[in-house]
Amino acid sequence: MYDTDVMMVGHFARDRLVIDGESSVASGGAVYYGGVALRRLGLSVTVVTRLHPLDRPYLGEMSALGIQVCAADAPQTSGIENIYRSDDMERRVCRPLGFAGAFSRAEIPDIRARVCLVVPIVAGEVSLELLEWLSTRMSIGLDAQGFVRVPVDGELVFRPWSEMGRGLSCVTYLKADRAEAEMLTGERDLERAAKQLSAYGPREVVLTQSSGVTVWAEGAVHQAPFCSRVLDGRTGRGDTCFATYVGGRLNATPGEAARLAAAITSMKQEHPGPWEGSLTDAVERLAGRGAA
Repeated sequence: MYDTDVMMVGHFARDRLVIDGESSVASGGAVYYGGVALRRLGLSVTVVTRLHPLDRPYLGEMSALGIQVCAADAPQTSGIENIYRSDDMERRVCRPLGFAGAFSRAEIPDIRARVCLVVPIVAGEVSLELLEWLSTRMSIGLDAQGFVRVPVDGELVFRPWSEMGRGLSCVTYLKADRAEAEMLTGERDLERAAKQLSAYGPREVVLTQSSGVTVWAEGAVHQAPFCSRVLDGRTGRGDTCFATYVGGRLNATPGEAARLAAAITSMKQEHPGPWEGSLTDAVERLAGRGAA
């Protein structure tokens, strides 16, 4: 009935990570962190992205795992500079490095997916009209950052989403981090923020913060902590958590999916790059037997 389990729409990125002044360049974007994690869970994944032709070889890492990559050429490859201090990997300064442009309807493959994750890096990648069109074809998971994180004078800043009601009415699964949720609702309490966001239409709301994930689904709150031993792989935390929660929901309850996502995200944060484990590793981590 379906051509793929999960289709992901968003920019693949070449990011610059700066820790205590030492910089390195790495692949990034939610389609990368989330797509790899979903594939390692055994799900079929199709990634729809845009990037500069010279950066196409970097997509080989996903293709080698069996991810179907549909990439359109763009004048630039998107990227973000993430600046951290090693003594506080929770906080970062984000600066845009490039922007691959907006997706067109023609760039979306004619395939059937159990769910489509719309996961832009910044505002401008996916239009409201494209989001609405996608929602007529399949269930939608949406990362709010792609509509509220805006490049302004060389920085990435949060801006209110003026058409939030219209946009969220299309969404089944919504993800936001603590700062985004507070800006969108005015609520500092994550449980109240999740309930308020769900009133716009999303059936399930996934909110992340440094300590773990909070999910509002089926009239109940589910919380699961992150238990990372180190934070060497902090970048990509929310991308991994959201993708694995939605992937888990294809076969599990909201509570089970939240715990699975928290376990995988905890492991991912301990090492740079995408999660490199397996479903067995995640189950062992849930049981408290996972290695560092």
